[in-house]
Amino acid sequence: MIEKIFESVLWNSRFVVIIAVVVSLITALAMFYLASVDAYFLVSHLGDYMSSDLIGEARKDFRADTVTHVVEIIDGYLLATVLLIFSLGLYELFISKIDQAESSETSSVLVIHSLDELKTRLGRVILMILIVNFFEHAIRMDFHGPLDLLAFAGSIALIGLTMYLTRHEEH
Repeated sequence: MIEKIFESVLWNSRFVVIIAVVVSLITALAMFYLASVDAYFLVSHLGDYMSSDLIGEARKDFRADTVTHVVEIIDGYLLATVLLIFSLGLYELFISKIDQAESSETSSVLVIHSLDELKTRLGRVILMILIVNFFEHAIRMDFHGPLDLLAFAGSIALIGLTMYLTRHEEH
């Protein structure tokens, strides 16, 4: 009798994961909102690029800032996607299968069958976030010599290798 009660309590304790599911979902929605607001303000300021006040270095700086903001927006959407995948994955692994996700043709990315699958999907999106962050810093990078350029080229080669290896893992 005590064993049955203990096992029941132990089994039902998995529902504590619902806290992480809900908070991750709310955080994902917040990140989608933040990135969307950033995108709105970016688009609303694009008319400034045509200003006659922007000449020479000022135009280059404005362009670099704009590209940096685009990268930040992409980064925000990717982070929101990580949180959404995390939320759905935790729910599927610990609470219940999502029937609509299983029957939908478009949600294969959101259907999680194991913890390893969740880690793999999250890892790929996090890798994309890191690549986007690298790109954001690369825009502003100053090269002071051939060694800087060589390090930059090497880091691009490593990113390419990483992308190849993660892609190769799928097949």
